[in-house]
Amino acid sequence: MRHTISVVVENKFGVLARVSGLFSSRGYNIDSLTVGETMDPAVSRMTIVVRGDDSILEQVIKQLNKLIDVIEVTDFPEGNYVGRDLMFVRVKCDSRTRTEILESVNIFRPKTIDIGHKSMILQITGAEEKVDAFINLMKPFGIIELARTGKVAMMRELNDNSRSNT
Repeated sequence: MRHTISVVVENKFGVLARVSGLFSSRGYNIDSLTVGETMDPAVSRMTIVVRGDDSILEQVIKQLNKLIDVIEVTDFPEGNYVGRDLMFVRVKCDSRTRTEILESVNIFRPKTIDIGHKSMILQITGAEEKVDAFINLMKPFGIIELARTGKVAMMRELNDNSRSNT
């Protein structure tokens, strides 16, 4: 089972190394990790996707909470958050295939970032499955290079009817 965890940390030197070291020292693999400043430049948010059962998740959260620079750890329950990946993909193209590529990917609503004589760079954002499907669609054209973020996620607003009493 995959879990998405939000970790709010102090934006200090070495915090990322300590967090990732916690995972590696316990033999937990990180599927994806994104980090960025929040509205407060002294605070960063990490979005970590990790595989494991509920007992592994519980251990990860306990260990993260023990780290000095960690402010808050939140497990995002499936369905209660919005998560997206971002990807740039450079695809082979020429004057003949450029239009074919743009027409075939239209359903994914990518942004064209750069067009050259022999390649083009497209940007796509969406759920991991959408990004994976886009990669599969681009493979026959010839993927030269791709750069992909990990998941970024944010908890959905809970209305009064969906709040639990726990």
